[in-house]
Amino acid sequence: MKSILVVLDGLNYQVARETMGYLHAQCAVGRGRLYQLECELPSLSRPLYECILTGVPPVLSGIVGNQVDRLSTGRSVFHYARDAGLTTAAAAYHWVSELYNRTPFVAARDRHTHDNALAIQHGHFYYDDTYPDSHLFDDAESLRLHYDPDFLLIHPMNIDDTGHKFGQDSMQYRNKARVADGILSHYLGTWLEEGYQVIVTADHGMNNDRSHGGILPEERQVPMFVFGSAFSQQDAAPRQTEICGTVCQLLEITHDKPYFADLLARTRM
Repeated sequence: MKSILVVLDGLNYQVARETMGYLHAQCAVGRGRLYQLECELPSLSRPLYECILTGVPPVLSGIVGNQVDRLSTGRSVFHYARDAGLTTAAAAYHWVSELYNRTPFVAARDRHTHDNALAIQHGHFYYDDTYPDSHLFDDAESLRLHYDPDFLLIHPMNIDDTGHKFGQDSMQYRNKARVADGILSHYLGTWLEEGYQVIVTADHGMNNDRSHGGILPEERQVPMFVFGSAFSQQDAAPRQTEICGTVCQLLEITHDKPYFADLLARTRM
């Protein structure tokens, strides 16, 4: 089944639980469920992109900091999907391109990518943390409409950028989460009507020192909303390392990653 993974960079669980009214409304009518995840360590962006997309924690992947600038040595959702003959796409920060397509990122070459030989076959990649989330979601929807990907990653940065400027316990940070929720309200209904399975999660949270990387609950606790007919919506305790395998299960492709069976409807097992 076609799947969309939305990674709202820097969004902690408490703020997601308290501010994202539209996503909660979809859950209230039985179309979704919110779970709490604990992100792997260190609670930093590039290591956790790798963790989410390959199922490998940072200390094992070797991507242990944001400055580790090399291609991933693991197999990601993109690799499994491409090798199964499916179509992949991403609207994401340029570090994702560096992990799975080419590194170093050269904007004139890599910002807009269309190459079936690459792991991410169709991509719009940005490199400015202030790149508007509204534009990023439009980029993603353009990819969806033009290339009909089986797997689409959507990765906006404004929540994280605002957290670094104002901290977790700020109206600015909370309001950026509300903005993302509002943007999702323009798209999620259509995605579900067209049969997509959708996961909305985060890489890590944010602290009041305007940073992250450690073990504080506000840094490690992140949301995972799931929407679509393939999800069981029963009580579960999924792990961040199981997102990759769970998406592969949704896509019905061969993989060797851990996944959370209880998260999926029995007909999917």
